[in-house]
Amino acid sequence: MIISLKKLYVGNLPWSVDSNKLKELFGKYASVTSASVLTDRETGRSRGFGFVEFSDDNEANQAIQEMNGADIEGRKLVVNEARPREDRRP
Repeated sequence: MIISLKKLYVGNLPWSVDSNKLKELFGKYASVTSASVLTDRETGRSRGFGFVEFSDDNEANQAIQEMNGADIEGRKLVVNEARPREDRRP
């Protein structure tokens, strides 16, 4: 049996939000499979966006509806379905 995960992009995150806090924010709407905030390789500081994965499409869609535009520490989140990663040239 193959489980299809639905990945959401979460942008405009406050600098204080880390992967654990991101999982906590979305955990109230659904069971989060994984959550990660991307950080700068050199400084370790948040890049202001991350990804959240859900195993259920309906829960992921509800999270988009509830969290897109939500005010977190004075910043309005941008939440939508993540696009497939594009290959980078070497």
